[in-house]
Amino acid sequence: MTTEFDLITKEDILEILRMPEEQYRAVLAPKAKAVHIETNGNTLTATAMLGFSNICRNRCLYCGMRAGNAIPRYRMEIPRILELFASAHKQGLRRAFLVSGEDPGFAFDSLLKLVASLKDQGMEWISLACGEFEKSQYSELHDAGADEYVLKFEMGQEEVFNRLNPSTDFRKRMAAIRSIRELDIPLASGDIVGYPGQTEEMLAEDLLLMRDLGISWAPIIPYMPAKNTPLALEGGPGRLDWMWKVISVLRLMMPKVNITAQQPGKDPAEGLASREGNLAALNAGANFLYADLLPASQAEDFRVIDHRVTLGLDHIREMADVSGMVLTF
Repeated sequence: MTTEFDLITKEDILEILRMPEEQYRAVLAPKAKAVHIETNGNTLTATAMLGFSNICRNRCLYCGMRAGNAIPRYRMEIPRILELFASAHKQGLRRAFLVSGEDPGFAFDSLLKLVASLKDQGMEWISLACGEFEKSQYSELHDAGADEYVLKFEMGQEEVFNRLNPSTDFRKRMAAIRSIRELDIPLASGDIVGYPGQTEEMLAEDLLLMRDLGISWAPIIPYMPAKNTPLALEGGPGRLDWMWKVISVLRLMMPKVNITAQQPGKDPAEGLASREGNLAALNAGANFLYADLLPASQAEDFRVIDHRVTLGLDHIREMADVSGMVLTF
């Protein structure tokens, strides 16, 4: 295996994915953690996240918010969204992550207004994940104040993507992703780890695609089956041992990239707020946690996955203390 991690090949990645667990934990995870400490000062970055609409026109086979799935639907009004982020700002949070389904009822002009208002409200970094748009619209969002756009490619193989995402297609998704990069807007993107049918070879290809896209943030999690979705009938959940190795590979290949540490542990009911899972991700080289602003009455309805349990800033502070990392906002 090469020691020049910025030149990692598919074969190198496969060697890591197939590495015995004890060897990975003894050698590779500490190396990835050391790279983060050396490059980024051992920082743990907190951001305020809000799923402001769970209405989606798409029918992705793995998403619990897919059109037609029987869950309580909601769409927040702009004043309510701003109120929740104002509260987060008072707690010291300066990064905002707004995410929604592809909701045709939330007008694009309203989205522009929302982004501009959040900037005026003091949010210093705004990440936006609202699906596929035209290139000109990404430019407008950037001009309004969006600092980063989040658009996952989900799976890097065209035929697999097209089967699991029947409302769009791989070439359209990748064209949207490349439009963001062409506009020089920081791109957050990545895959789903360990969904039914994914192989180690496919996962290695996904990692190389993340590197080639020059992503700013890897918002990646393992596959967690959502009820009443077609893919849930095929198997799951994704392998946690793959997840930790993916995090470490990304840190070694892309030392400055943000990597989501909001990961599950062995108990699915703990969701993404698993203390065990979060710490394992941080020890593997991850550095990014988000505080969920959704009221408890709506948190379960933003059901991209089941058990999408996240916690607030107190949980992030605890993770910083336990891991010995430096909390930044």
